Amino acid sequence: PTRGSLHPISSLIRQANAIFSEMGFTFAEGPLLETEWYNFDALNVPKDHPARDMQDTFFIKDEPGVVLRTHTSNVQVRYMEEQMKKGMLPPYRVVSMGKVFRNEATDMTHEAEFYQIEGLAVGPDITLAHLRGTLTEFFEKLFGGSVEIRFRPSFFPFVEPGLEVDMRLTGAQAPEKLRDRWIEVMGAGMVHPQVLRNAGLDPKEVQGWAFGGGIDRLAILRWGIDDIRLMHSADLRFINQF
Repeated sequence: PTRGSLHPISSLIRQANAIFSEMGFTFAEGPLLETEWYNFDALNVPKDHPARDMQDTFFIKDEPGVVLRTHTSNVQVRYMEEQMKKGMLPPYRVVSMGKVFRNEATDMTHEAEFYQIEGLAVGPDITLAHLRGTLTEFFEKLFGGSVEIRFRPSFFPFVEPGLEVDMRLTGAQAPEKLRDRWIEVMGAGMVHPQVLRNAGLDPKEVQGWAFGGGIDRLAILRWGIDDIRLMHSADLRFINQF
């Protein structure tokens, strides 16, 4: 019989989880159907923020206040709350990966459903230098070769300051199409003090950083896939290449 093969998304999730596990991160999950509190309010997303409008978020018709999660950031507050209830104080290092949903037009680079990876580190002495080192280690192991990371200022309601993260692969082992090119790969930043308060932590005692990015995008870069829609096509000719 013909043997099946892992979908590239599943393969990349397994690899990413293994890499972060080696760095001491715990894997956590959250619900796909989420309350507006955990998806927006607890993450410091104000009521009038554009991301809460109908064109971006799928609201559940018969369940007021419930949405299909728009990011894996909902796991952040849930995880910190759970640890506090268990009496487990920081430091925390957690990574989450899973499906998210956006009410967007579909094209070669956008899908209404896709996968995200989310990382969170909280403790008394957490800095952006730790974030740079963590992402450098992750991308070097995921893509091969040496990696340079740079931060650019940006804005996300749940972090302050907010950053866009760019990556550049160097060295002979790096894929030729990606070698020596700066590529935007994810958003990140220092966790907003209000998010820490919403999870029951004191921002005067601990601080942290978080990052989030599309797993589909990382898979496209890793294997040179030219259309994100192939990821969800269920076409075995595509899947069996991996």
